[in-house]
Amino acid sequence: MEFHRILVPVAGSESDDEAIRLACRLARKDKGKVWAVYIITIKRSLPLNAEIESEISKGEAILEHVETIAEEQDYEVETDLLQARDAGPSIIDEAVEREVDLILMGVSYKKRFGQFSLGHVVPYVLKNAPCRVILYQTIIGAEET
Repeated sequence: MEFHRILVPVAGSESDDEAIRLACRLARKDKGKVWAVYIITIKRSLPLNAEIESEISKGEAILEHVETIAEEQDYEVETDLLQARDAGPSIIDEAVEREVDLILMGVSYKKRFGQFSLGHVVPYVLKNAPCRVILYQTIIGAEET
């Protein structure tokens, strides 16, 4: 498989680091491009263009960290900070707009009500993606099982 355009949604978790490393390796093989996006979810009670400084600062710090990880891999990624009501549709919109070949998402092992959970964003992306999706799971806190 060739991946010339890879989208990596990031949220600031440890799994993001590994996802970026993997995206860089996959893109390098085919001289592709990697985009990392951080999505600020805006509550419906606020206007969509509301500037929430704490979230913007957090997102910028996460994207700077992503750029550092990519530099360690000797690869350059483009980063983007987005604001949306829901992360899932925003990821799909970005994938369509950028015509990506792959969405690569880092996921951590999470439990909700005693069961493994992917949350609501990952299932939405899997259901609606216009391209291939790779989930890269890192097991954090798995010893709690």
